Amino acid sequence: MMPNRGDDPEDSAGDLPALQKLESPKGSPPSASLSRLIELENCVSNLSLAHEIVVNRDFCFKPNGPPTDSLEGRVTEIVHRAFWDCLRQQLNSDPPDYSHAMVLLQEVKTLLRSLLLPGHVRLRAELDEVLDMDLIKQEVSQGALDLNRLAEYVINTMSSLCAPVRDPEVRALRQLHGPVELFRGIFHILGLMKIDLVNFTVQSLRPHLMQQAVQYERAKFQQILDKDPASLDNTAAWLRAAALEELSAVSSSPVSAMAVLNRAYMHLLRWRPLDQKYPETMLMDRTRLDSLGEQVQRLVLEASVLLVTSAQCSPAVWSLQGFVGKLRQSVTALLEGSHTREGDLKRALMSVAEKVIQTVNDVQCCQETTQQSEEIQVILKGQIEALWKVDNPVRVLVGERVQGFLQAMLQGGPPKRSPELASPLRLLSAELAELGRAFGQIVHYNRSVFGPFYAPILRRALFPSAEPETGDDQR
Repeated sequence: MMPNRGDDPEDSAGDLPALQKLESPKGSPPSASLSRLIELENCVSNLSLAHEIVVNRDFCFKPNGPPTDSLEGRVTEIVHRAFWDCLRQQLNSDPPDYSHAMVLLQEVKTLLRSLLLPGHVRLRAELDEVLDMDLIKQEVSQGALDLNRLAEYVINTMSSLCAPVRDPEVRALRQLHGPVELFRGIFHILGLMKIDLVNFTVQSLRPHLMQQAVQYERAKFQQILDKDPASLDNTAAWLRAAALEELSAVSSSPVSAMAVLNRAYMHLLRWRPLDQKYPETMLMDRTRLDSLGEQVQRLVLEASVLLVTSAQCSPAVWSLQGFVGKLRQSVTALLEGSHTREGDLKRALMSVAEKVIQTVNDVQCCQETTQQSEEIQVILKGQIEALWKVDNPVRVLVGERVQGFLQAMLQGGPPKRSPELASPLRLLSAELAELGRAFGQIVHYNRSVFGPFYAPILRRALFPSAEPETGDDQR
């Protein structure tokens, strides 16, 4: 989130003018290997940024600064306070020393110019006229400099340039008194306005980037591969492992490259870091894929709890309107964030078991029906608590159904071709469909970009005795 005007400016790096970068020490140029490493880093950085802009519709740049409770944050706060205290001391001296203020005015002018669009011809000329640094120097030498007048002009200009969301913050500048407070407020908001402009530009260019994104990313990755031929090693291992699995699973019929690729993509939803290193071509989407994998685990656990509950619960109670929805809401809340650590999951499932039994009993009391016997309650409690095991039969069965459902969506087949879903799993069909769509978008885009890099790897994995067709196969 962007900081509000109410935030203490000392807590934000945006209220401090940009410091000039120190020049690199004179000496021998970097070695060829270091230069290649820098070029490689730049390629990766550009590729990652372009990919994020295209894939993430919510992508935007945000103000960055160290946490205020960190050592870096405390040091930053001290430096900022010293910076503004120094300016205050200079302006309060007799006669006032404007040397520091002159530097800040020049930077304010530079920042304002950076916010102007090509069509702001009149405003650019007016800015050069009002913030004429040579004229301001003469006013300083004659003791006639009026900082408040210049600040008023700057605030008016900011008001005409800022996004509507910044209007309250710019208006608040008019309530500040004293040149130091005005300078701090101006720099703080100018920093936010600059980020706003960048984000506006990104959103404006996004449709054009999307048209060129596949070719751009493919070309950038080729540059990376040219600089570091080992950049496909993990990807090759990932695809070969999927090919071996597919060949073992489908021994009686030919194996297609698309089936292998889909199996490889499915592996990413249940990735085990100890098995092998993450494929390079998927790294830019790893955070998204890890999140989808966690959602799959959560849905499998929820469906498993509902499945064992429905088996032990009387049909009269299970079919009551609103019962399953209420039960699922409780299960979802209790399982939140518990599936990544075994100990957390065990404790969460114990709470889930107690809640399920209590909910069922409460409903039966209200309906004046016979409550579950103690024996059935013990069985249900044990079945729910046993779901922490990865190899639990119910959990495995539900997991296979979920994987089959997602794979059917990945292959683009109609819903009727997906595996038959058990009743509790059908209750989650909307979430599964949304998850499948998100997963499919990532897969489709990745396949479009990196398909030409995957093809020779898959060809060698599926037809090891065949002669390579092109030079690419030698990569």
